[in-house]
This record gives sequence, C-alpha cells and structure tokens, in this order.
Amino acid sequence: MADTAKNVPRITAEEYFKLTADREDRTELLDGEIVAMASPSIRHQDIASGLITELRQFVKRNGGKCRPFAAPTDVRLDDLNVLVPDVFVSCDPERFGEQYHSGAPDFVVEIVSTNRSDDFSRKLWLYRRSGVREYWIIDPRKENVLVYFFEAEDSPEIYGFHTPIPVHIWNGQLSITIADLEML
Repeated sequence: MADTAKNVPRITAEEYFKLTADREDRTELLDGEIVAMASPSIRHQDIASGLITELRQFVKRNGGKCRPFAAPTDVRLDDLNVLVPDVFVSCDPERFGEQYHSGAPDFVVEIVSTNRSDDFSRKLWLYRRSGVREYWIIDPRKENVLVYFFEAEDSPEIYGFHTPIPVHIWNGQLSITIADLEML
C-alpha cells in the first residue's frame, strides 16, 4: 500500500478488485481511495440507456471492432484508478479482460449526478492523462453537454440538449441529440 502526502492509505487496483469482489454497493477507485457512488436517477439512466442504444446501433451498422459499454463496467486506467463510466466505447479488443477494461477507452461519457466536481475536474484530468480521446460530460440539470476532443484541443465545445453533437472519434459520422434519447 502506498501513502499520500496526507498519510491517507491508498490501495492499488489489484487490492481494490479483491476488496470489492463480493460487495454490492457502487464504488470507484480514485487516486487509490475507494469512493462511494450514489445510485443514478431515473433521468440519468434514461439518457445512458438511450445513448448506449445509439452507439451500439451505429457500430452494428458500420462494423468495426469498437464496443460500447454502460455502467457498471469497470475501467482500470492505471494502478490507482478504477472508474465506472456511465458509457464508454473502446476500439481495442485487446483491452477487455473477463472482469474489466484495462487502459483508456476511446470515448467516455459521464452523466453528472451527485459527485459533480469529480466529473468536471478529477475524472476530466484522469481521462485526459490516461489517453481517452473524447470525453462528454452530460449535465441534466443545466441541459448541456461539454465535449472534450483531446486530440484537437483542451477546451470543450458546449452543446444544448436539442443540438446534434458529433461523435469525433468517428469523424462526426454519428451525431447524437440528447433530447431525442429521453423517454420521459
């Protein structure tokens, strides 16, 4: 176990997987600390399920090796960070193990809920540092989406829920309008 500057014990991803193997509560490992996750709201799940449906249909129509996944699939970014993105796409089949995805996915979506600062700062930094190509932060309360395409620039594009949003990892061949995903 490593220690932080504050002498808070940190655990590794390997230790995290052992400690949480039989747990049913939702957690992530952020910088070696286990962080509890709240259950998502109905609107959160509505957006996530609509988004995963759109992504899967696009991949199915266009072929290729990319695979879209939704929570609760673990993504082991490195030895101290295991996140559970709401939705992610990985185009590298070698990164999938039996229990988790290893390394940075190509595309990650977080739908903001109770841990707002994690999505906007901690996870943004971790995803950028680890090599995620595109990161969307969907904010149902403000009805906007921040889109980071790290291969082009570091500042986000901002879209409303009624505006088509191009998926940059596919060169905009797929555009998604968040308002069209919701069933409510």
